[in-house]
Amino acid sequence: MSKIRFPLALATLCAAALLAACGSMAPMKPMAATFKQDSLPDAVKVPAGHQVAMETVGVGEITYECRDKANAPGMTEWVFVGPNALLNDRSGKQVGKYYGPPATWEAMDGSKVTATQLAVAPAGTGNLPYQLVKANPAMGSGAMTGVSYIQRVALKGGVAPASVCNAASKGAREIVKYQADYIFWKAA
Repeated sequence: MSKIRFPLALATLCAAALLAACGSMAPMKPMAATFKQDSLPDAVKVPAGHQVAMETVGVGEITYECRDKANAPGMTEWVFVGPNALLNDRSGKQVGKYYGPPATWEAMDGSKVTATQLAVAPAGTGNLPYQLVKANPAMGSGAMTGVSYIQRVALKGGVAPASVCNAASKGAREIVKYQADYIFWKAA
């Protein structure tokens, strides 16, 4: 019988010590504040009456194709074909993907949105521009339901390739790496 009492007493003592330790712990710090758009150009700020619903980091690539330049006979240029990126939360866990055409943001739950570009603003040499898009109604039910705007911020890379695009290379495709934060907003 004494063999049974010792483990039980030890377990009780450990539980009491754990509870005492928890009671003396400093209170948990509040979660980091959500994204602030104060430092962004006015053209890409989300209108008042909306709040951040989700913050993601898009990591991936953009495909460009060498094509005839619109309204410029005999000239060629690198044309944006579409993105292919993973959307991760701030801890690095994948929460969705971004692909196109058309540009589509899809959550892991299968809900997705397409959007219409409203504005862009320069984001530094070698980086895609800041972007503000108005989301179309979500397809499917889930994280993308109710998303009204999406901002592209914190950009790294993604601009058209520096390689030659001419008549001889028409149709050639190149892939460029990039990273950007995609901030999803819903009506408050």
